[in-house]
Formats: sequence, structure tokens, C-alpha cells
Amino acid sequence: MAAKWTVEKLIDFETRVADSFNSGSIKAPVHLSDGNESQLIDVFQNIKESDWVFCSWRSHYQCLLKGVPEEEVFNEILAGRSIALGFPDFRGFSSAIVGGQVSIAVGAALAEKIKGTDSRVWCFLGDMTAEIGISQTSIRYALNHNLPITFVIEDNGLSVMTDTRKTWGTELLNFELIKSDQILTYKYKSKYPHAGAGVRVQF
Repeated sequence: MAAKWTVEKLIDFETRVADSFNSGSIKAPVHLSDGNESQLIDVFQNIKESDWVFCSWRSHYQCLLKGVPEEEVFNEILAGRSIALGFPDFRGFSSAIVGGQVSIAVGAALAEKIKGTDSRVWCFLGDMTAEIGISQTSIRYALNHNLPITFVIEDNGLSVMTDTRKTWGTELLNFELIKSDQILTYKYKSKYPHAGAGVRVQF
């Protein structure tokens, strides 16, 4: 699935979205990725077609890497669904609610364990989202019950425009203290603001 996508192709897609947003073709909010292309390509080398992928509002790359056709993803973004993309046929979902995907991902993992399948759940979330109550509870439950789920924490050091570690008054966040192969983390910096593409202001 991820084989067709290179760093350059992912950047080209996101640039296309950014240009469409800045021109006003996309009316609804968008949250763009940048600087994490190679990390995501590496993660998706281990994600099977039968696996589930749950994401936050920033999920364009994950949808493409999961195998959703490029034009299908772009048309959904153009239609205003960028922050809540859902492709059931590809087992890919995202949520516009902070932490909204996490407990659903754990539920899906529990279902796969009960059914005895070899499908795995991959839950992508940011560093600040990983610190909130629903995430902490969900991660603890999943680890304690050894559910078939991997939490991929995408650490850009920010919650919107606020430094995550300064907010919590700590150098190490909770997920950095947990030793588990069910938690993957990577750090990145993006050229884009939290929302939009840095040209057209939208509220």
C-alpha cells in the first residue's frame, strides 16, 4: 500500500491541498502535514490491508498510505471533510474531536482480539492529545489487556501553538516514560500552522 508513495509525492499532494485552500476552493478547515513524510512511510511498511487506522484531524497522509485513491481523498477534502475523513472500505477513520479516535481504536482492537483475527489497530495521535485523560485511560487499558493495537504518537512539541512540555511543566511526557513496543513515537517539525496553509485566514 505504502510502496507507491514517496516523500516527494506526499509533499506534492499536501501542496495541492494547501494551494486549493489558499485559493478559496476549499471552504472548510484543513490541517496539513509536513516534515513527517519519511516517518509515516516507515510506519506503514508494517501496516497490513486488514489493519485498522485511526487518526486525528490531520490524516491526509495516513489515508493515502492506507491505500485510499488520491482523487478520492482529495475530493473528500474539497467537499469539506478534511478533518473527519472516513473510508470504511479501507479501514481508515479520523476524528475532529481531540482524543475522539483513541477510545474507538481501543474498542476496535478489543473486537479483533475477541474474534481472534490477525488484524491490528494503529492509532495516530499528537503529543498533547496523548496526555489527556481519555488517551491515558485508553492506553493503560490496551496495554494491560494486551490488545492488538499500536499507538503512534506524532510529537511536534505543540498543542496548537503552545509548547506541550512547558504546559505540563515537565521535560518528559507520560508516553516517554512507558516502555512498550505498543507505543511508537517520532518527532517532527512542520512548516504549516496548526490549521490552514499560512496564507488565507479562516475562523
